Amino acid sequence: MVEELVSAGVAVGAAGVVYVMAAARVVKQYERGVVFRLGRLKDSVRGPGFTMVVPFVDRLRKVNMQIVTMPVPAQDGITRDNVTVRVDAVIYFKVVDASDALVQVEDYRFAVSQMAQTSLRSIIGKSDLDDLLSNREKLNQGLELMIDSPAIGWGVQIDRVEIKDVSLPETMKRSMARQAEADRERRARIINADGELQASKKLAEAAEVMSDQPAALQLRLLQTVVAVAAEKNSTLVLPFPVELLRFLERAAPQAPVAAPAPTAPPAVPPAEPEKAQLPSESGRQESNTGQD
Repeated sequence: MVEELVSAGVAVGAAGVVYVMAAARVVKQYERGVVFRLGRLKDSVRGPGFTMVVPFVDRLRKVNMQIVTMPVPAQDGITRDNVTVRVDAVIYFKVVDASDALVQVEDYRFAVSQMAQTSLRSIIGKSDLDDLLSNREKLNQGLELMIDSPAIGWGVQIDRVEIKDVSLPETMKRSMARQAEADRERRARIINADGELQASKKLAEAAEVMSDQPAALQLRLLQTVVAVAAEKNSTLVLPFPVELLRFLERAAPQAPVAAPAPTAPPAVPPAEPEKAQLPSESGRQESNTGQD
């Protein structure tokens, strides 16, 4: 009798151990447990730690609550300004409602991936090339909003969306390189012209000062000679400005001017003797007529 009781106790104990082993579950810190009893969802979600379920009746599904980093495959599209580009991105999301993630959608990871791809193609068609290259923050926010709207019903929250790379055709790269080069050359010319304008204003002011003080021109000439001589050239050509000659001419003392010698009055030419007037031929004719 005692042996039968001992055997029965051992059997019950073994059955209890087997039951506990079949019912015992461990949920990790970053997981949540969703229990389906006979296919029906239980309202309570099991937290991290040790938990028990009814063997062969309950089914425990664990859902990862960590942030998932999912790359979005590169998508080919045509921008609003008719440029063919290839854009890839990365999406960060996490599950905020474990029950909805299992009940509302079959595979929430696949659903988020497909939604991200379609949203990326849509955002490419609505944007210009300049926006894709320089205004990515605004596009990232638009992508996040487009993906997050349907994902809320799946118990998923979109944490962040980032556009990784924008691939351009080789012809477009060359065109953009020429455009950037032309723009830099234009800015260089503008800066050079601005420098020439400022230098001309300063030279005009310096010319006004030197016109008031001619000795400043001589000092400037000597400074130029010293600067050129520092290069240790074998031949030095020194220009001699006309302003320096004028300065020396004004600085030199003027010699006294001698009084002019008295000049004799001009000689009067002698008067020619008057010639005796001879009778004209008409007078001769008249006299002849009277004699007749």
